[in-house]
Amino acid sequence: MRRMRGIRLAAGLLALGLGLAACGSETTPGTGGDTTSGTAPKASNVKVGLAYDIGGRGDQSFNDSAARGLDKAKAELGIEVKELEAAAGETDAQKEDRLIQLAEGGYNTILAIGFAYEGAVKKVAPTFPEVKFAIIDSEAPEAANVANLVFAEHEGSFLVGAAAAMKSTTGKVGFIGGVNVPLIQKFEAGFTAGVKAVKPDATVDAKYLTQPPDFTGFNDPAKGETAANGMFDAGVDVVYAAAGGSGNGAFKAAKAKGKLGIGVDSDQYNLPSLADVKDVIITSMVKQVDVAVFDFVKSVNDNAFKSGKKVYDLKAGGIDYSTSGGKVDDIKAKLDEYKQKIISGEIKVPATK
Repeated sequence: MRRMRGIRLAAGLLALGLGLAACGSETTPGTGGDTTSGTAPKASNVKVGLAYDIGGRGDQSFNDSAARGLDKAKAELGIEVKELEAAAGETDAQKEDRLIQLAEGGYNTILAIGFAYEGAVKKVAPTFPEVKFAIIDSEAPEAANVANLVFAEHEGSFLVGAAAAMKSTTGKVGFIGGVNVPLIQKFEAGFTAGVKAVKPDATVDAKYLTQPPDFTGFNDPAKGETAANGMFDAGVDVVYAAAGGSGNGAFKAAKAKGKLGIGVDSDQYNLPSLADVKDVIITSMVKQVDVAVFDFVKSVNDNAFKSGKKVYDLKAGGIDYSTSGGKVDDIKAKLDEYKQKIISGEIKVPATK
């Protein structure tokens, strides 16, 4: 469609205000239907475009989880897909162009992976009302054709914080955030609360790799390694990195110094690309982005799309901690006790620092 090009030329590169409220009613997620059968899936008229956050497919974390959901949708629903990568240091205008490219290319179902697409989705979605959009990790923007898929990261981070405190012998643990934004502060708040629930006198050393608008902190393993080394040298013995691909550097540092690490987004212990460092990964805060992606695509495919906020929390199974490798088997009962108390509401986990 040429109409958006004209609007964008007139608008130039003006900064975009972010919407504060999501539209539609708040719902809780399902687990995604299983349509697997012995025959190939019937071809669908749904064409899915997915725009990755920085790091893209292959980041071993957030984006790869989204990719798994897309792969499942392609295999089980018979959809056509197109994936586009983000570039380090890009502007909102470039993100807008990526979404426009997909919409003008006939992709009637578009996923924007990451809160960094807030401004772009807010600008582009109203111009393509026939296209169904989803944005991961943002309650904005508000639009009738936008689903806002959000997670209770603070709840899962509480559990891995509790695990870190139980496994620490020094009473000093670390948190590495990729970029200092409210979403990642949510991870830190939950993690710190979990640590303090187990050991009130424990110390949490927190460091953010970059400040916005620099989002390279989500894909810079060297920065993650340097930050983790500094923490380990100061007496920290367990580090939780909510930093996308940068967390891989933290695992490398932990391996070299005989310390422990905690993964994020995916069950990172089981990722083949991290096989060399998996022995230091005691657990991961698993964020089921793959489930959210699949659920959204399936809802469009089934003519059951709903706009507005959809929350993936502990109760709904959208967030959890992993037990791969058996390194938290000895504390699993206690972690599950905390988990049930969060689900029941007995424990209220803070989402802000």
